[in-house]
Amino acid sequence: MKNTFSKGFTLVELLIVISILAALAAAVVVVLNPAELLAQARDAQRLRDMTTVRDAINLHLSQVPAADICVPVGTPAVCPTGGHCTAGTAGPFATQPCVLNNTRVVTGTGWVNINFTTMPGGAALTVLPIDPVNSGNFFYAYRADALTRTFRLATRLESERYRGMMITDGGPRSGCVTGGTPWVAADCFYEVGTNMRTDF
Repeated sequence: MKNTFSKGFTLVELLIVISILAALAAAVVVVLNPAELLAQARDAQRLRDMTTVRDAINLHLSQVPAADICVPVGTPAVCPTGGHCTAGTAGPFATQPCVLNNTRVVTGTGWVNINFTTMPGGAALTVLPIDPVNSGNFFYAYRADALTRTFRLATRLESERYRGMMITDGGPRSGCVTGGTPWVAADCFYEVGTNMRTDF
């Protein structure tokens, strides 16, 4: 009778394979950097939200009276001096503190205090977006000037891929300190709108 032996892996061979797999897994984690990928995904959402809200406001401005750029406050009608921030009160608008408002309604009491429901064709937005983190240094902000019908939206970006946009956006809040994660200087925001030069 012929003896047949089935050859298996030795302990040394298994340890070598496990070591190689562990090294490859570590290399993949270093190359892909999951934390950076998540930060990029949040920044991509922030950029989309800023574009969406900016376009909705521009559409609104083309269809409604000048006094409707924000819910009027006081006499004569003016927009709130500090604007609205969805987290905290240390906003990006000159030295004025923000009014905390993380309400998402589009009827004039949300963080963008425009009554979008007054648009002839219906509201351009059904709900206001909110920052994916919305705490600490990461939030959305809005400020407008009723007399000039101008506005600015602001947010802070966190990923290495996008954070340079806070310097090149053309807004006055571009005083970012290079290096560090994230850039959280008090004067470092990504801004869009129609009032990009006046530091109001």
